[in-house]
Amino acid sequence: MSIVIIGAGLAGATAATELRAQGYDGEIVLVGAEPTPPYERPPLSKGYLLGKDAFDSALVHEQPWYLEHDIDLRLGTRATAIDRERRIVRLEPAGGGPSAEVSYDALLLATGATARQLDMGDDVGEFLTLRSVEDSTRLKEAFRSGTKVAIVGAGWIGLEVAAAAREAGSDVTVFETAALPLERVLGPEVATVFADLHRGHGVDLRLSTTVTPADLADADVRIAAIGVTPDVELAASAGLEIATREQGGGVLVDAMLRTSDPRVLAIGDIANHDHPVLGRRIRVEHWDTAIEQAKVAARNLAGADEPYERLPYFFTDQYDLGMEYVGSVGPDGYDRVDIEGSTDVLAGDAFRAFWVRGGTVVAAMHANDWDASDAIRDSIGSRR
Repeated sequence: MSIVIIGAGLAGATAATELRAQGYDGEIVLVGAEPTPPYERPPLSKGYLLGKDAFDSALVHEQPWYLEHDIDLRLGTRATAIDRERRIVRLEPAGGGPSAEVSYDALLLATGATARQLDMGDDVGEFLTLRSVEDSTRLKEAFRSGTKVAIVGAGWIGLEVAAAAREAGSDVTVFETAALPLERVLGPEVATVFADLHRGHGVDLRLSTTVTPADLADADVRIAAIGVTPDVELAASAGLEIATREQGGGVLVDAMLRTSDPRVLAIGDIANHDHPVLGRRIRVEHWDTAIEQAKVAARNLAGADEPYERLPYFFTDQYDLGMEYVGSVGPDGYDRVDIEGSTDVLAGDAFRAFWVRGGTVVAAMHANDWDASDAIRDSIGSRR
C-alpha cells in the first residue's frame, strides 16, 4: 500500500511520523513545495522572529530522519493535479524540469494556506507578509531601532509581529477596521486587554479605521496581516467537495477527516471539519489542530475509523504575556464572560476567562496562569 501526503508542513510531517509510529511499513511519499524540510510555523512570529531561537529548533525532524524512516521526502516539488480514477498525483519541480507521476492507494491533503496579499498601488509600495521562514527572516532583518513599521491587521499574526518589532526598537503603527484587536475572536471584554497591552508597549494602535496610502507614506516597512486563504485549488480541480465562503472555506471533510472521496483525507488549514463534539462544521488555522488532526488522519489511513474530537486550541506570546485558549464560541455567540483574576497584564498579573452560553462554558482561556492549562480545558461543557 502506498500513501501520498501532499503538503510537507507540520501537518504532513506529523502524519508521516504517526504512520511509522503506528507500525505502517508501506510506502510514504511526502511532497512539499518549499525547499526546506517540514517545520512549525509559530516560531516564525515568536522565537525565531524575535531572534531568541535558531530556525533549526522549528524543524519537525532533521532531514536525515526521513531517510532513516523510509519516507520519500520530495522538497521543492509541487503537486499540480490529482487523477482520482487512476489514483495518480502529477508532480512538477518548483524550479522547473521534467514532471513526474506517483501512484497512491490513499491520499492525504495538507496543502495549508497562503497569506492574503494587499496591494495599494505603486505609490505605496510592497507589503510584506508572514507565512514562510523566508518571510520571517526578511522581517527580522527589517526590524531595527527607529525603523517605522506599519502593520495592517490586528489579528494574532499582526499583534505578534507588532510585539517583535517593538522589542527590536522599531516604531510601530497598527491599523485595524474593527473597534478592538481580536474582537471577532475574543469579544470586547478580553480584546480590550490586548489593546491596552500594545498601547502600553508604545504601539500606535489605530482602530475602527481603514488604512489609506497617506497613512503609510512615512513607513519604512509595510506588513499585511489580513489573514490567510486555504489552498484548495488542487482539491477543487480534482472534483472534491469544497466549502462555500459562508461555510468557512476549505475542503469538506467528515468526522473522520475524509473528503467526498473516501480514499482522500484532508487536514490542517484546509479541513472544513464536521466536528462531532461541537455539532457543526469548523475550520481551524492553528498549530495544535495541524498536529492532532494529522495523528488521527494517520491512524485512519492505517485502517482505523476514528473521529477527530479534540476541541480547538491556540496560544500566543506577546511581550511578557503568554495565553492559551480552548473551545469555540461559534456562530451562536455567548451570554457573558466570567473573568477571574486581574487583567492588568502590563503589571504581570494573571487571569482566567470563561465564555458562557446558556449557563455552560463554551470557551476558556488563561493569561500568564500556566497552572490553569488543564483547568480551562476541563471547564469546557461545565456549568457555571
